[in-house]
Amino acid sequence: MLNAVQAVAAKPPVVTVARRMSLFGEHAAGWLALGLVGAAVDRERRRDWLGAVAGVAAAHGASIAVKRVVRRRRPDDPSVRVLVTTPSRLSFPSAHATSTTAAAVLYGGMLKKPLVPVIVPPMALSRLVLGVHYPSDVLVGSALGAGVAGGVRAWLRRSAARRAGER
Repeated sequence: MLNAVQAVAAKPPVVTVARRMSLFGEHAAGWLALGLVGAAVDRERRRDWLGAVAGVAAAHGASIAVKRVVRRRRPDDPSVRVLVTTPSRLSFPSAHATSTTAAAVLYGGMLKKPLVPVIVPPMALSRLVLGVHYPSDVLVGSALGAGVAGGVRAWLRRSAARRAGER
């Protein structure tokens, strides 16, 4: 499957964009920074933005914990071109897919915008184009990110309801 994805999509302009996405998503740094910008700009909901940022960080942490337990190695087939360096040799689940999905769910909820279908597929595909993940890595990573984000959203709603009741 990776060979097919790379044959179709691993063209120089696509690889350039995929590498930039990889850098943005490394250790969830880009998503965490965007959430902090949201907290700085939207003062009325700063606490909620910071909760969402914590949720993205938690999702990223969960993916790293699972990686260390499962210890699945990244693709290592001579026919698959690895087009970016990675901080570890572990692939399951994709931390990029996990944190991107969590950010899309949480920040999309804050912005009342459906970010998941716009943001998650390109990041997931970029991991395949770059040859650093199997399809199951990005699928499970996305599911993990959605699960953590769903729990955080429920907690944020309860917290907001409690604060509203205190007023």
